[in-house]
Amino acid sequence: MYQAIPYNANRAWPAASRPATAAAAPPPPPPRGEEEEVRRAVAECPVVVVGRSGCCLSHVVKRLLQGLGVNPAVHEVAGEAELAGVVAGGGGVALPAVFVGGRLLGGLDRLMAVHISGELVPILKEAGALWL
Repeated sequence: MYQAIPYNANRAWPAASRPATAAAAPPPPPPRGEEEEVRRAVAECPVVVVGRSGCCLSHVVKRLLQGLGVNPAVHEVAGEAELAGVVAGGGGVALPAVFVGGRLLGGLDRLMAVHISGELVPILKEAGALWL
């Protein structure tokens, strides 16, 4: 039978031993603005979901795409201001925003409408997000 180790606030924890590395880690890249990061992600990934951290609508978008077999890149931003510079025209874009093939598809309502009409899978195949 296992016995629990009693908690003692005065007890010192053993120091974690770290293996010595031969080469020092390279310095982290300089911080970039969220707008530039969103623009880069949209250009590189076939499907990108841009939303707020912990947003239930972003979770629904992600689960719908994963249910279809797509693994979207999820980018979390503080608000719509970071998204305005990525979208041509910059206005009227609400979070979560779904980009497919480098172009804005829309929000959750547009994604659901395209999915229900049966047009989403061909769009995802054309963007290279689905192979079958």
